[in-house]
Amino acid sequence: MGLFSFIKNIGMDLFKGGDEAEEVQEMLAKEFPNQITDLNVAFDDGTVTMAGSCDSCATREKAVLLAGNVKGVETVNDENFTAPPAEEETEFYVIKKGDSLSKIAKQYYGDAMKYPLIFEANREVIKDADLIYPGQTVRIPKIA
Repeated sequence: MGLFSFIKNIGMDLFKGGDEAEEVQEMLAKEFPNQITDLNVAFDDGTVTMAGSCDSCATREKAVLLAGNVKGVETVNDENFTAPPAEEETEFYVIKKGDSLSKIAKQYYGDAMKYPLIFEANREVIKDADLIYPGQTVRIPKIA
């Protein structure tokens, strides 16, 4: 994947004035128990650098999105954050003003009622299907 860009001034308010790297690392360890080994996170001037080994490509993508969708994070470097190869390339979408998961599902799948597919693919990033925000980046799963 490499270097992912995010909108720095929006997202989840995670940083409480402590060690940003430690706060991101604790969040990822909590959200992905037993799915990431040897996790190491660094934070410098808006850039989160992640290292470790993920159990799947989906875990890797979700961890990058979770770290990037934090207020104060502008980029995520995952060059040393490994995972088994993906079976197919994942598509990502940046939410715009006026979007809803059903609107995005209609755009990608032709059926607004398929929004649960997007919600489930982003459960770690989206806690409530009705609470998404402009600038948030999500995964768009492929369907057969």
